[in-house]
Amino acid sequence: MTSRERLARALHHEEPDRVPVDFGSTGVTGLHHAIVTALRDRYGLENRPVKIHEPYQMLGLIEDDLQRALGLDVEGVFGAETLFGFRNEQWAPFRLDDGTEVLVSGHFQTTKDANGDTLIYPKGDRSAAPSGRLPKGGFFFDTIVRQPPIDEAALDPADNLEEFGPISDHDLDYFEAEAKRAEATGRGVMASFGGTALGDIALVPAPFLKNPKGIRDIEEWYVTTLTRPDYVHRIFERQTEIALANLEKIVARVGGRIQAVFLCGTDFGTQSSQFCSVPAFKKLYLPYYRKINDWVHAHTPWKTFKHSCGAVEPLIPAFIESGFDILNPVQVSAAGMDAAKLKANYGRDLVFWGGGIDTQKTLMFGTPDDVRTEVKGRLEIFGKGGGFVFNAVHNIQANVPPANVFALIDALNER
Repeated sequence: MTSRERLARALHHEEPDRVPVDFGSTGVTGLHHAIVTALRDRYGLENRPVKIHEPYQMLGLIEDDLQRALGLDVEGVFGAETLFGFRNEQWAPFRLDDGTEVLVSGHFQTTKDANGDTLIYPKGDRSAAPSGRLPKGGFFFDTIVRQPPIDEAALDPADNLEEFGPISDHDLDYFEAEAKRAEATGRGVMASFGGTALGDIALVPAPFLKNPKGIRDIEEWYVTTLTRPDYVHRIFERQTEIALANLEKIVARVGGRIQAVFLCGTDFGTQSSQFCSVPAFKKLYLPYYRKINDWVHAHTPWKTFKHSCGAVEPLIPAFIESGFDILNPVQVSAAGMDAAKLKANYGRDLVFWGGGIDTQKTLMFGTPDDVRTEVKGRLEIFGKGGGFVFNAVHNIQANVPPANVFALIDALNER
């Protein structure tokens, strides 16, 4: 079975010859650049600097030679710009605080502050205020919230829609070329086009805009969903209109080359509960997600991907009602997220893309034997009858012991 066939069967709840494996096809299923380096070393691949293709989380690009060594089944089509608003092009060397040399976009513009933290600039423009901070000795950037003073009388939903607009011909050309490239690898294809995530707290502060307006503070946004619901509805309604118009143009260019689309990265769960009630989700979010999902299912063969960390089991029926086909990262360590119960209760309706290893405890603090045991157990639980794409619970971070990552890969190869 080819990787593309393997993914297709899993997405249609049919059991393939083996569970398809994804590392790196999205910004929530990737590997920190330090882990990419460790894996390249382990497999004796060419010793060269890793490309930081997702600078916000400092994720490393998993290039074709490492993908083949790891036996990966999914290729990613990423957004035209990074979360800091620039394109990955004109790759240039960059030395990190620990001396590691990596490659970054030529638009990756940074300075150091008095504490030794690295500041990064939206659109690579140092004349703007910095929008991200990499703490000295840290592993990834934190957003710098640039909330203008709020004048209640002057609040305009258009200010929170600045980043959404008609897709350019340049970006359409990019997506068409990337979809062709991804399909040619023979792997399954996951695409992230952007513009369809409603209220994603990673996007609300707009680290990609030079001068964001509207409600951009994270706490204020959460308050706004309760105190200014009409404002939020107006944003979501217009954002959905723009998204569907753009998807129509994208579909005309990429068609059936892709098999799944990352629609939403909005988190709704904490470690033990949810950010909103089920009735609140159904009132504020579901109508718009349903409209987007229905359009995708009516016009494409794509399956739709919903990312939400945390204890979201009470919300899963509403995710299904919203039309989502795939749930990620399947945070099995959170309250109510028992793997066997999730598979039994929702495995007929949802593909589980993730949940293969607990990144908070087992992968970080367990032994290699602990990792192997958990990986094999999750393959057994989630893999029966299809509907499972193996991935860890979110990105694998920089300080995970390499031996545990190697044990994870070995367990997959021992199937």
